[in-house]
Parts: sequence; C-alpha cells; structure tokens
Amino acid sequence: MDWIITALGAALVVVVLWDIFHTLWHTSGQGRIAHFVLMCVWRLTALIGRRGRRLSGPLAMVGVIGTWGGLIVLGWTLIYYPHMPEDVSYEVGLDPFRAGQVIDALYMSLVTLATLGYGDIVPTAPWLRVVSPVQALIGFGLLTAAVSWVLQVYPALSRRRVLALRIDMIERNGFSDLLGELRVDTVTRTLDEIATGLAQVRIDLDQYAETYYFRDGGQHSTLAAKLGHVLSLSERASLADSADIQYSASVLDDAVHKLAELLDRRFLKTGGSVDVVLNAYAEQQQT
Repeated sequence: MDWIITALGAALVVVVLWDIFHTLWHTSGQGRIAHFVLMCVWRLTALIGRRGRRLSGPLAMVGVIGTWGGLIVLGWTLIYYPHMPEDVSYEVGLDPFRAGQVIDALYMSLVTLATLGYGDIVPTAPWLRVVSPVQALIGFGLLTAAVSWVLQVYPALSRRRVLALRIDMIERNGFSDLLGELRVDTVTRTLDEIATGLAQVRIDLDQYAETYYFRDGGQHSTLAAKLGHVLSLSERASLADSADIQYSASVLDDAVHKLAELLDRRFLKTGGSVDVVLNAYAEQQQT
C-alpha cells in the first residue's frame, strides 16, 4: 500500500510537469490543468463585472502557477509520507513517532521545493536521498517557468494592442472612404500590414491561449472592438477596380476568417458565422 501511495504521488508530479510543458513550450499552448484554472478564474471574475474582468488575466496566471506549485507539493507529500519516519532522520528534539507525520511530509515537501533545506528532517534511505534533490530542481524550474511565461505573454499582448491602435488610426482617418483616391501601393501595403498583424495575433492566441483572458486597456486599443471594421474594410476593398487591391482584400478577409475560426474553436464555441463570432468576441471582451 505504501508504494501505491508513492506511485500516485509520482504520477501526479509527472502530470503537472506535462501540463507545464504543454502550456509553456508546446505549440498547442494549453495544458488541461492550466485551461481549467484559466476558465474558472475567467468565469469568477465575470461575476464581479468590468473591474473583475480587467484583473482576469493576471489573476488567472497567478492561479495557474499556484495550482502547479500546490499539486507538485501534494505529489511529493504523497511520495514522502508512506516512508516516514523509518526512512528519514529527525533533528534532536523532534519526536519522529508523534502524531502529525502527514504534516511532516508536507513540511518536507514544501521546504524541498522552495530549496530552503532547513535540515531538521532529512531523508536517509538511499532512493529518497536521490529523489529529494530532484524536487528541489523542479522547484527551481517552476520559478524559471513562471518568469518565462510572463516574458512570453506580455510581448504577445503588446502586439495585439499595437495592431488595435493601428486599425483605430486607420478608421478615424477615413481610410475606407479614401480607397478610390489613394495610391494602389498605399492601399495594398496598409491592407497587407493589417493581415500580417492578424496572422500574428492568431499565432499568439494559439500558442499563448492565456492572452485571451487579458483585457486590453481601452476602446481604442481593444482588438475585439476593431475586427468588425476590418471585415467591413476587406469587403469594401474587394470592390475596388485594382486587381492588386482586390488581392490584398482577399488576403485580409482570409486572415479575419482564420482568426474568427480559432476564436470560436478554442474559446467562444458559438458555431456561428464570422459576424456572429466577432460580435460574441467583442461583447465578451468589452463587458
């Protein structure tokens, strides 16, 4: 029975490490544990209203990292507990046979993960002396992974907001009304820039799905509020006389459709048309 509990603890640790890998470094960009925590935080903050939604992204990331850490501590606690006190050495003054060995196992797991190593409870069994430093390495890796995650997410958010501001400036300066008056290369270059930006946002959402749960700063920098205009712009540009503009409009339209497809498949689940998906996205991100 003792080794079954140890095996369950080891399995839990492996599951968490696999989730960290899928969330941070795999191209799918989403582990099951991380996805569950992100969704829970997103729904809970929705109950608070607009102010809660502004905090949903950072709170979700903290929640995911905390869940990973908590599950790793629990897994290693299950590994240690069945072998206490026989396979560990207690500092003078500590009674190894007192009640509370679960607390001792939890304590040993916490201080090892945090690499504190107080030395008051030390493994003596050869296999425990080998595996306990592995937990310390995992703790260091979890800290590094958390920092790496932040460094990955915020550049993606910046790219999304810059694109939203670019579209907002184009809209406010009446670009769609001037399609017939501007030079062809100016129009195609602008349409291509937006299409490229949308493709980048799609890649970011696919690999860093947690960025979906971050609210943007305001109306002008919220991409969800600008996608309807982009779709309208591509439709108007497709009616231009120039074949070059028509081609760029087609590429832009495809970029919008591919982004809408990803949003619906991974987040919104409406099963509707592009207009329905974009409206649902705008409503969710602005409420």
